[in-house]
Amino acid sequence: MAPRDLPVDIDRRYFEDYAPGTVVEYGPIAVDEDEVVEFARRYDPQPIHVDRAHAARGPFGGVIASGWHTAALMMRVLVDRFLSRVASLASPGIDELRWLAPVRPGDRLSVRITVLDARRSTSKPDRGVVRSSIEVINDRAEVVMTVKAISMFLCRNRGSTTDHAAKTSS
Repeated sequence: MAPRDLPVDIDRRYFEDYAPGTVVEYGPIAVDEDEVVEFARRYDPQPIHVDRAHAARGPFGGVIASGWHTAALMMRVLVDRFLSRVASLASPGIDELRWLAPVRPGDRLSVRITVLDARRSTSKPDRGVVRSSIEVINDRAEVVMTVKAISMFLCRNRGSTTDHAAKTSS
């Protein structure tokens, strides 16, 4: 997957820069077995994640990453590459988190983000809400995790209440 990014640098991105239909791709991120086991020992100590001998006899034929580890790797990519450093406010949550295939040590993951919609807040017109579809993809082109993310960003133009979606459709 060839990296694709938003046209505006992460240090200058505002709500207006997250246009619906935009697709960006980041990665790869190497999945290290020691990190898989360490994360799982601390946060998700199921045998398929922490016990190499048990995992080898199990349904996956070896240790696999916790889905929460995969989500943490994805989040790191979002913070480092996608979320504005000057205008990101917070997230009210995520929807539809799915783990579709095991993530194995040695995998190299990439993240594809599609901006689904962007709407200016009517109650707080200095900000907007961006909904994105995120896919985490391994080096065999398998989608291993999906999530719909909701993010809030400050608007560059804080005086207008026209929502971004309406601007892009006209």
